[in-house]
Amino acid sequence: MQRLPEYLKRPIIDTEKTKTVRKILKTKCLNTVCEGARCPNKSECYSHNTATFLIMGNVCTRNCRYCNISPARPEPLDLNEPEHVAEAVKELGLKYAVITSVTRDDLPDGGAEHFKNCIDEIRKVSDAKIEILTPDFRGKLDSLKTIIISNPEVFNHNIETVKSLFKTARPQGNYQTSIEVLKYIKDNSNIITKSGLMVGLGENINEIEETLVDLKNAGVDIVTIGQYIQPSKAHLEVVKFYTLEEFEELKKLTEKVGIKNHQIGPLVRSSYHAANCYEKN
Repeated sequence: MQRLPEYLKRPIIDTEKTKTVRKILKTKCLNTVCEGARCPNKSECYSHNTATFLIMGNVCTRNCRYCNISPARPEPLDLNEPEHVAEAVKELGLKYAVITSVTRDDLPDGGAEHFKNCIDEIRKVSDAKIEILTPDFRGKLDSLKTIIISNPEVFNHNIETVKSLFKTARPQGNYQTSIEVLKYIKDNSNIITKSGLMVGLGENINEIEETLVDLKNAGVDIVTIGQYIQPSKAHLEVVKFYTLEEFEELKKLTEKVGIKNHQIGPLVRSSYHAANCYEKN
């Protein structure tokens, strides 16, 4: 594995606030993508009393070659999880809650109803704004309709990478399905839509622009772009570490395409400063 440039290293923060967040998550038996995906911003987010809840277990039915969440046969859904997520949102005093999940291709609806149940439970106890970061549900319209009925403030589905690298990075996914999922939500609701991609897997600038154009044409409101960091030797290698100057150029490119609301930088992840993006929209 390559040595990380200095600007990709983050200090470990351990305060009473980070301990409180961990304690609440442990008490409620909740997973977070912060831990599961080894997010470099975990300590910063915990110190601000926030976390991205990972629902429907901590193993995935897909094996994306960039992701640190393990592929395995998942357990049955925990029917108490929506209530526990809502309790954690309330206890943490969150004004903005982000909920994501592993992919559950074993479920007929891909887990769409479980997302809705989480949103419904949060609404009962909190006025927090809610962002959901979902899998593609295999493009099933019934699942997408369930999401629309649940009416989160923000619907996020990450495209992750450019079309030419999609089958390498996401062998069980489909680039066009992801675009169509985002377009369907935008065309059939007033929900803000969001997507993100990683750079450093071997894409070129023209391919990044083509992806941004596809997202713009799908009506995506918010885009995030960050540097891919290899989680382990078993995952895809980093082809390139983008410089800080190159990230500034990506900001200009995104705005040229017509997407004004964005978070772009080496350590940006889909949920990083999510509330700020929502407020700017």
